[in-house]
Amino acid sequence: MSRLSVWGGPSASVFPIGNEKVFSSIWHSRRKAHFTRKTIRSCAADFKVLTSVTSNYNNIVILDTPESRVLLLDSSNNVHSILHKGTKWTGAYWDEFASLPAIVPKGPLAIFGLGGATAAHLMLELWPSLLLVGWEIDEILIAKAREYLGLSDLEKHTQGGGVLEVHIGDVFSSSVTIPGGYAGIIVDLFSDGKVLPQLEEVTTWLEMNKMLMPNGRLMVNCGAATKELSDTSEMMQPDIPKRDDPLKLNATINALCKAFPEQVSWKKLPKSAGENYLALTGPLPDLDIWSAHLPDLLRSSVKEWRSCTPSPS
Repeated sequence: MSRLSVWGGPSASVFPIGNEKVFSSIWHSRRKAHFTRKTIRSCAADFKVLTSVTSNYNNIVILDTPESRVLLLDSSNNVHSILHKGTKWTGAYWDEFASLPAIVPKGPLAIFGLGGATAAHLMLELWPSLLLVGWEIDEILIAKAREYLGLSDLEKHTQGGGVLEVHIGDVFSSSVTIPGGYAGIIVDLFSDGKVLPQLEEVTTWLEMNKMLMPNGRLMVNCGAATKELSDTSEMMQPDIPKRDDPLKLNATINALCKAFPEQVSWKKLPKSAGENYLALTGPLPDLDIWSAHLPDLLRSSVKEWRSCTPSPS
């Protein structure tokens, strides 16, 4: 065990674990990506490396601290999942995904980019009859999540009948479609700390929309607003006033709004939750009704959704 002072920041990036003193120093430097600055608390904490392995897709590191288990991935090892030991809530964008079941038809709900299943833990706690279908391309990551992040518990039926079905595969292939379609699809697809480039293409969203049942919706983690990359190819995130146009600042939202004119809503999470942009397809829900069907910790945040229109080409 080593002493690690965890800094608040949108992400904590490290090199593959070899020397924990080096690891601690690099963690201190905190590089920015799509992860929130509040999911790991700003405190000094003992940590232990539970596993460190390289797959065909990721550099997988799972850390154990007194309060949480943390999943690091990518060539930059950005934080991708967290499992707190006392609560399923994260204070980050994963919590927002748990609001989706309240505004979609009954039916299976997919998670594209399951990772360590952070969102699934909270969703099955709040919606115990929910059928979740998780898709992840990295089979080794799934094995490690089962071993260290409680994924195997989610694959057992809850008392309400809910369960997470885990599938290994590419979400851009035809194998992910199901008869009748999904009631909703949560899209959380990143590589090397960046949204997958396919998500910035209109055709991707038109194809993904075909996987939904009537009145189904997509909820998307669109990442942060970006500007030019630094010399170190690091994802940067400026402080952006709410009055600025997210369609000009986030290519994923722009593509979504072009794919579904006047049928996309967006929100930007506060600095305390990482400042990610989220998008939701379909008509803007009645926010008061939506809020009334959610637990207290989500009621105020859903009222921040707003409609958007595509920027001129």
